[in-house]
Amino acid sequence: MRTAGVYPNHFTFSAILPACASTSILVHGQQMHCLISKHGYEGYVFVGSALVDMYAKCHDMGLAEKVFVALPERNIVSWNSMIVGCLLNSFHVKALFLFREVRREDLFSPNQVSFSTVLSASANIGALEFGKQVHGVVVKQGLLTLSYVKNSLMDMYFKCGLFDEGALLFNSLGIENRDVIAWNVMSMGCVYNENFEEAYNYLWVMKRAGISPDEASYSTALHASAHLAALDQGTLIHNQTIKSGFSTNTCIASSLITMYAKCGSLDDACRVFEEIDNPNVVCWTALIAACQQHGNGNHVIKLFEKMLADGLKPHYITFVCVISACSHTGRVEEGHAYFNSMEKVHGIIPGHEHYACMVDLLGRSGQLDEARKFIAQMPIKPNASVWGALLGACAKYGNLEMGSEVAGRLFELEPDNPGNYILLANMYAHKGKLREADHVRRLMGINRVRKEPGCSWIDVKNKSFVFTVHDKLHARTDEIYEMLKKVKELVTNKGYVPQTQFAVNSAEELKEESLWYHSEKIALAFGLLALPAGAPIRIKKNLRTCGDCHTVMKFASEIWKREIIVRDVNRFHHFRNGLCSCRDYW
Repeated sequence: MRTAGVYPNHFTFSAILPACASTSILVHGQQMHCLISKHGYEGYVFVGSALVDMYAKCHDMGLAEKVFVALPERNIVSWNSMIVGCLLNSFHVKALFLFREVRREDLFSPNQVSFSTVLSASANIGALEFGKQVHGVVVKQGLLTLSYVKNSLMDMYFKCGLFDEGALLFNSLGIENRDVIAWNVMSMGCVYNENFEEAYNYLWVMKRAGISPDEASYSTALHASAHLAALDQGTLIHNQTIKSGFSTNTCIASSLITMYAKCGSLDDACRVFEEIDNPNVVCWTALIAACQQHGNGNHVIKLFEKMLADGLKPHYITFVCVISACSHTGRVEEGHAYFNSMEKVHGIIPGHEHYACMVDLLGRSGQLDEARKFIAQMPIKPNASVWGALLGACAKYGNLEMGSEVAGRLFELEPDNPGNYILLANMYAHKGKLREADHVRRLMGINRVRKEPGCSWIDVKNKSFVFTVHDKLHARTDEIYEMLKKVKELVTNKGYVPQTQFAVNSAEELKEESLWYHSEKIALAFGLLALPAGAPIRIKKNLRTCGDCHTVMKFASEIWKREIIVRDVNRFHHFRNGLCSCRDYW
């Protein structure tokens, strides 16, 4: 660090500390701190501010605060180092508190860094009223013209659900003043408020305005395409990333893997992964999640073991995918082993998602009592996802006694979730307890809980066609119902037997007939009519597909010799040659 006779001064340390912060290697920063103390520069405001920044970026806010409190003099840089540090380490409430303290100081005022950071903290915890107050101060201090501040204001309003307010700020910028960050914030605002089509359209509008998209632009557009399962749009965006030189960007690569997977094209997702030179843990997790969503549990385990062998450290979401894959393939012992390794081997404390996956693992294998004991021994309070996994298992195995108790807990935790009422009502109906089933449905009415109408959609020639139960609004309705008759006849000849338990809301004599008016069957019939012979039929559904439709899809894939891909609310089902990728374990 120094040659003979030449000693570092406080300017030297102020310049070196940011390098320690950028590498996030705490031990290097601590060595610098020792040298600073030795030379007596700890009380210099710029050195102290740099120390606070270094400790914050190395994720040790305790030491950062200790240095900050000990500073004999503070300036706005010192305060900003602490506020930014709190944001980086998710101490959002603390960031808001520190901002208030800055406002009380008479010697200086918050600057654009202070405002931008505290607005981001407000956005992350949904502190709308505080954010509005900050907006007022921004206007008073004449900082609204600064794009750095205005972008943070837009983000705050979008994340707090006030889309119109955020869009108004964006529109007030004027095209010539919109940088790539402003466009990205606007696009992400659309995603937060589920305007997915508008979100990816902003990518093309941005390009027409002469702004070159960055990795955040492409990742957001791919994220929006994935939500809509808009494969054609996602493919166009993929082409643009290649033309723009982002083909080796790991952030975009992971977004591409997720997009292709959620659009039903697992082969393309795998192809993207194979083209990455040095995939990081995010890319590995994206592919593991893709395989898990598509019911390829065996491949999930192989990928996970390969990732570990390559020396990569799995993170929180990786284990959610791996344990879920074990659950959907009946790997009870392996699931237990992976769960136990989280804290012991990898230092990751299990969260509600992992406990829910474990309950699902035990429940799917029929070990309901073990699942109940597992919940009782949880070190954290079980939430709705944990109890929901157990209720699903109770419904599968017809354990009405345990199911009614679990449903009662769920009614308290999430009284507005219609799925819990419907599962319990169906359990009563399957047991012949129609009066109790009706009581549960009346309870839904009393609590003003509405079941989301089931619908399925299918894309033909870049256009989406949506179908509901008993749908007769399509221009080709007569042809669709003729095709449904043909499907019914052919699958019956193959050995199909109606599973009338999935028509619980119909009169007994109409149950078999009503099964044939489910939205995914109507979408299948339309796909057989409208898509070229041999082309895959991709159907999306907003709810879980029923067992009877699952059986019909298997028969249809064999009869018409084509792949049928159904994406429901939980996962993908790939039907080929009379078999499903889930192996009927779903």
